[in-house]
Amino acid sequence: MTENRYLIFNPFLYMTLLSLGINHQTAPIDIREKIAFSPEQLSGALLELQKLPAINESVIVSTCNRTEIYCDASDDSRSTISDWLSSFHNMENNSLAPYLYQHANHEVARHLFRVASGLDSMVLGESQILGQLKSSYDQARAGNNVNAILDRLFQHSFSVAKRVRTDTEIGSHPVSVAFSAVNLSKQIFGDLSKQRALLIGAGETIELVARHLKSQGIQSIVIANRSLEKAQILAQTLGATATSISAVPDELVNADIVISSTASQLPILGKGATEAALKLRRHRPIFMVDLAVPRDIESQVGDLEDVYLYTVDDLKNVVDENMRHRELAATAAQEIINVEVTTFSQWLKTHQSADHIRQLRNQTEIIKQQCIDKAIAQFMLDNDAKKALLMLANSLTNKMLHAPTLAMRKAIKTDDQATIQFLKSLMASE
Repeated sequence: MTENRYLIFNPFLYMTLLSLGINHQTAPIDIREKIAFSPEQLSGALLELQKLPAINESVIVSTCNRTEIYCDASDDSRSTISDWLSSFHNMENNSLAPYLYQHANHEVARHLFRVASGLDSMVLGESQILGQLKSSYDQARAGNNVNAILDRLFQHSFSVAKRVRTDTEIGSHPVSVAFSAVNLSKQIFGDLSKQRALLIGAGETIELVARHLKSQGIQSIVIANRSLEKAQILAQTLGATATSISAVPDELVNADIVISSTASQLPILGKGATEAALKLRRHRPIFMVDLAVPRDIESQVGDLEDVYLYTVDDLKNVVDENMRHRELAATAAQEIINVEVTTFSQWLKTHQSADHIRQLRNQTEIIKQQCIDKAIAQFMLDNDAKKALLMLANSLTNKMLHAPTLAMRKAIKTDDQATIQFLKSLMASE
């Protein structure tokens, strides 16, 4: 049986809750791209990570804005994990050092609770990250990488995120122009299930608008674009109808909501075409949002009585105000997180203390058995019980005091009085 005397009375090699990673705040996109894990890589990466020495549990979180590793591992394994991360992505060791952040024990919980609640996201309060965390946790659990510590940590983070969403307004105020546009349309029409939308353009912003409208149960969407093929591709993914930009005046007759975002240098929709459409609609109102710069919709359209026209600047004011609301909510959310971190920290200390005692007893048992085996061998050799007993006592004493002696010498050398007094207290007789 291999002995490991250094573990005795050495708390620094016991298991510690660790996390390390990079995100949009610490690393540029070219670095984030290099160490992102694709869905196809993740299972193999978890398997490799779990094989590292002193890794007990592990979860990998990888999104466009962050790559993070959560582990229950020995405290001295941080550099090992960092080197593995670099090696897995064919990067030189220490190349990630300027971008990495690391946390241990209750600070891991604080960080993860902030991430799950959207407080550490590029867009404050966004909720998408929670689903990504759940997927990462599920995949790690499916690979048997998760045991008591990380299971408790991630489940607690999910409940914290839910509480933050319930008890604060962190997600109540939209902070993207796309969502703000849809939110305004809801304020005007209420239920969108009977409304028809005309979207002009086929870029990322229009796609986001379309997805938000679909989530609100919009009756139908028409996407108009200069490139009919591009409009058709986007429409197919959304269950919408595609048309050319020239058909906008005709489509306007049936449109209750018009949202435009193109790169056109000239207006696409003017006052005359809108007036004609309003007559055919018998002056049923049209809600319009122009997200383009330069503008796609002539400003005079806003003068028409039955048109509600908003520009990107109007929405920016809404977004800025909503961001202020989110920042206030983030303060309340942080207070919730502080309380929950204390709760988790108390559980972690209890769990780790039990583990430490168990490991200490197990290691002591190993040393005891080694000494007994040696003493029995000596007794079998010369049948001298006293000699065997002295060997047992000396061997057991030497082995049990080996690590504390090394620690005491080091503490005396560095004048570490706290450690000196602690080690002396271990040997004090009652």
